[in-house]
Amino acid sequence: MEKWWMIRAGDNNELIPIWKEKGIASIGWPQLGDPKDYQSKEEMRTKADNVYRDERPQSRNSWINQVWRFSREVKEGDKVISYSKEKREYIIGTVTEPHFYDKAEGNPNYPNTLRVKWEDSTVERDSLSQAAKNSLGSVLTVFRVDQWGEELGKLLKNPHTVPEDPNGEEEEEVVEDLVGKALVMIEDKVDKLDPWQMQELVGGLLQAMEYNVKVSPKGPDGGVDVLAYKDAFGFEKPVIKVQVKHRRNSASAPEIQQLLGANPIDANSLFVSTGGFTSHAEAVAKHNSARLVDLEELVGLVVQWYEKMPNDKRALLPLQKFYVPE
Repeated sequence: MEKWWMIRAGDNNELIPIWKEKGIASIGWPQLGDPKDYQSKEEMRTKADNVYRDERPQSRNSWINQVWRFSREVKEGDKVISYSKEKREYIIGTVTEPHFYDKAEGNPNYPNTLRVKWEDSTVERDSLSQAAKNSLGSVLTVFRVDQWGEELGKLLKNPHTVPEDPNGEEEEEVVEDLVGKALVMIEDKVDKLDPWQMQELVGGLLQAMEYNVKVSPKGPDGGVDVLAYKDAFGFEKPVIKVQVKHRRNSASAPEIQQLLGANPIDANSLFVSTGGFTSHAEAVAKHNSARLVDLEELVGLVVQWYEKMPNDKRALLPLQKFYVPE
């Protein structure tokens, strides 16, 4: 199968003129030196941890993967595309010589280089299907775009081809996929909290809902981890008693019964279990009007109330907002 690669032309597309003039494509990270000098990614990672020590580990790992991919996986005959923001168009070319390292070939800050035969024609972004637009919009410097190769090839030959986007269904699917992936990533982050941090997170969620909250200190809690009141003294109803189980195993019926029997007896019962619940536990909860919340629902509630949670509780689970079209 023909391989297609997206390669970003610098931070602001400033490399496109020199790429077309020299017949090249190039990426940076010169502090790493020639990638071919490393026998493994681990060797490169050791170097990156030194020269980029002030950067986030996640960023360093991403950069290593992209440099490795560019230098080891892009082959002669592969297709390369890059995007010009100013012209809103993609340039397309074919690799004629795989990776070499040369600071004198183009911009010295982008010494990792391929030789590329660039096409004279370009593909306008507005000509692409919505799904292709979203996929090609990744912020990575080097990534595969094989699934859009056929569409790009057709548009290169016939720029007036109309993309198939029936009633915006593709855009809706892409947005749904983005939201789904984001929620799964948040679930993974929540899963890494320790049991005490999880109690604090649940307490912060109830604070966002305008409850006064008391989180039990470390140690035996008598079956109640969090108490939530509508007034500062705890006189006003409803009062909510909460048990939080942060583990892989499902919460059992006896654990639900323990919460129901804990003081205050007349409080509403909320049981949070990141491992879910057994069917017997669900039956006991339903019979006694106890509210059960699993990991998926907890994450949904946290996302919904996140901006109203206290700062110290949000610090347990740092999130950033992103916007998608309605």
